[in-house]
Amino acid sequence: MLARFAILFVAVAAVVSGSVLVSQAECARDYTVVGGDTCDGISASTGTPTFQLHFVNQVINEACTNLSIGQVLCLGVVGQDCTDVHVVQAGDNCIDIAKAAGTSLDTLLANNPNVNSACTNIYAGEVLCTASSVIDYTEHV
Repeated sequence: MLARFAILFVAVAAVVSGSVLVSQAECARDYTVVGGDTCDGISASTGTPTFQLHFVNQVINEACTNLSIGQVLCLGVVGQDCTDVHVVQAGDNCIDIAKAAGTSLDTLLANNPNVNSACTNIYAGEVLCTASSVIDYTEHV
């Protein structure tokens, strides 16, 4: 019972803080939200994949409409921080993105699990991880 309460307390504290579900010691980099920020804008300006931003900051809703000015976001976890990125432009496709980055399509898709295998759901402004090796994303909750 006490263990369940402790886990619940940590989860509630993370949500109440409006920040991240990883400790600051685990964050490789962070960013403080300012007025007008969007998730794709933050990702593009900081070189952070869109998937990674959402994965590490699970308090951000899917539409990214719940950012708060002054909120501190973790941009990547030590050892799991992709900084090789490509900002998708209209007309881009995964094969060309992977080729330009010098990585394989399989690695591109593994590092961006939000992208479907046919790569039909990427959109202009999305930031993709183009690292040449697979980033081992794991749960931090």
